Amino acid sequence: MPRLGQEPKRRAALVAATVAEVGARGSLDVTVGQIARRAGMSPALAHHYFGGKAQIFLAAMRHILTEYSDEVRAALRAAPEGGRLEALITANFAESCFRPETVAAWLNFYVLARRDAAAARLLRIYQRRLHSNLVHALRGRAGDPQAAARMLGALIDGVYLRAALDGGEVSLGAQEVLCAARALVGEGA
Repeated sequence: MPRLGQEPKRRAALVAATVAEVGARGSLDVTVGQIARRAGMSPALAHHYFGGKAQIFLAAMRHILTEYSDEVRAALRAAPEGGRLEALITANFAESCFRPETVAAWLNFYVLARRDAAAARLLRIYQRRLHSNLVHALRGRAGDPQAAARMLGALIDGVYLRAALDGGEVSLGAQEVLCAARALVGEGA
């Protein structure tokens, strides 16, 4: 007899175990069995809840994207008048985005998105949301908000990847992009 109310807890445990296991290995070269063991359950139960490794990993990325979204919303709520652009950039370099296991998951997510349609769709959603937020923040500050948002999105991704791969300073990455953003909108450094 299944215990009522356990499914959300077990799903959350499997998601956390997936992020931890990918982080520990640095790749998607993990098995459902390894993920399930880390979560303290059987591989059959993991398959029951998610179907397979790809679905578990996508659920883990949705969780990471939800955490990222929470960072962005909190930064926007705390932003002073006219500080939306700076808040968005700073949120992209929040410490929570640079936990080693989160970085490993993101790097593997980019790779997976090149060959998996569901991962590619999820990545496009993230990219469109970032672009939309940047365009909104750049209206009235940049001559071509669309082009400026594309450039800043590329800078954010590039600086994030460099900082993640080099173990670089998170706040330095944010400062580099903030400096570029100010120059882009003609506000100086």
